[in-house]
Amino acid sequence: RYSGLKVEADWKYQKWKSLDEEDEERLSSDKQTRAKSGSQPTLLLGPEGNYNYYVDDEEEEEEEFKEVENEQKFQHTESFEEVLSSSFPLPPDSPSGTDSPLPISSVLNVNVGGQSYHLPYQIVALYPKTRLGRLATSTNRRCQLGLCDDYAAQADEYFFDRDPAVFQLIYNFYASGVLRVRDELCPRSYLEELSYWGVRLKYTPRCCRICFEERRDELTEQLKVQRELRAQAEAQENEQLFRHMRYWGPQRWHLWNLMEKPFSSVTAKVMGVASSFFVLISVVALALNTVEEMQQVDRKSGETRPLLEHVETLCIAFFTLEYVLRLVSTPNLRRFASSALNVVDLIAILPLYLQMLLECFTDDDQPRGRGSLHEYDIEKVGRVGKVGQVLRIMRLMRIFRILKLARHSTGLRAFGFTLRQCYQQVGCLLLFIAMGIFAFSAMVYSVEHDVSSTNFTSIPHAWWWAAVSISTVGYGDMCPETHLGRLFAFLCIAFGIILNGMPISILYNKFSDYYSKLKAYEYTAIRKERGKVDFRRRAMKKMSECCGESTNHLPRYY
Repeated sequence: RYSGLKVEADWKYQKWKSLDEEDEERLSSDKQTRAKSGSQPTLLLGPEGNYNYYVDDEEEEEEEFKEVENEQKFQHTESFEEVLSSSFPLPPDSPSGTDSPLPISSVLNVNVGGQSYHLPYQIVALYPKTRLGRLATSTNRRCQLGLCDDYAAQADEYFFDRDPAVFQLIYNFYASGVLRVRDELCPRSYLEELSYWGVRLKYTPRCCRICFEERRDELTEQLKVQRELRAQAEAQENEQLFRHMRYWGPQRWHLWNLMEKPFSSVTAKVMGVASSFFVLISVVALALNTVEEMQQVDRKSGETRPLLEHVETLCIAFFTLEYVLRLVSTPNLRRFASSALNVVDLIAILPLYLQMLLECFTDDDQPRGRGSLHEYDIEKVGRVGKVGQVLRIMRLMRIFRILKLARHSTGLRAFGFTLRQCYQQVGCLLLFIAMGIFAFSAMVYSVEHDVSSTNFTSIPHAWWWAAVSISTVGYGDMCPETHLGRLFAFLCIAFGIILNGMPISILYNKFSDYYSKLKAYEYTAIRKERGKVDFRRRAMKKMSECCGESTNHLPRYY
């Protein structure tokens, strides 16, 4: 046990005098690697073991109490002799009770990243659960070697290949007992260094800890946003998933690139342009079909049908083909079904097929029941009326077809991403608006309901006035007539102005930030895909070939 450390009667610490035979062979070898921060040969380190050096603040109270109790035990030690005697027991032949003074050489020499530090053993031993504390209080030489990266026997110096900038703060912590944090340090790197050295964040002052936690949370949020934006900008699917498919893996890989990566090939670019073109055509046809001049009367049935009905049907057929190709080529059906853009594509084509299905139930060819003809007509009118209401809803769902432009518009996707990231702020805004509507509508109703010919006949009737006033639109269809009611109206308008001005700046700043980042990621993805398919080089090659053929056909004069 005492082969690596010599303890004398006067408690004077000395360097290691003897080495094992294996260590002597390693030291004498010329092929040993050198440490980054020193020139001494590297020893073969023993296994360190799995130690949890970094413990967060959210620990159990029992462990915290034990740690504080352990620190108090070391702090109340009268002299370094007691700490050293508790860490290094006296051998049987050593006299006890010596009153020799503390030696000057009782210093732990540490070299971190090429910078040397000297720490007294009595200070390091106050924190026995840290790496240096375990190094100072350990009596096992191989365990000490396992705690460092290298050891110089001549200089009695331990080498650590770590960041010296962070260790400077840890060195100050051993000297002062307070762990500081610098703003220029990366929070993740700082936590990794603390975990390595076994220093807890609880020694940090409250002011430094608040700033550090804010920067750490901000960095985590930014990394999360960047991952989501990159996932939206780049349609990433591992090619290995397609290779291990049972049916047509390579063909589905090329089809997926055709549908999801517009810049992967010329055909994919044509497919993307065609999709945008059909979206615009379908929206224009949907709007023109409601114009009276664009209607025609069917000679056989006498029904009025829009002229551009077949154009809209053709667009739906293209959208159906596009959706089916994406569904067939996807390697992950669950991810495909949960995608918002794919849900929009399904909503764009679903109303037409539901309308065609429901119209089948309103045909006159359905069999008549056993009742009279009058009862059959009443049943048919009721059935047509119910189906007609459903058909109106189906026709209303066709307006969501315009959301397909989000697949080809960076701004729409950035706006949707902004609402998704700021759902808490948007939820608070809606909550405040609802509270204002209920409060001011009740106030105005309480003072206006006794006025003759008033529009505030009930609180639900006053909701519309409160909503219009809070939004600062002010249609003027409902207005209070009493002085107290007008005072409440002024307070309602002032509340709306303050409420509308609060989240606008936050949402706009986030939208502009997300839009610029999404645009940058899309540009990077486009450059990457264009690097695989160099359109300019291909065009120059074709032009050179054409020019070469034309020059070959020219007559030659000798």
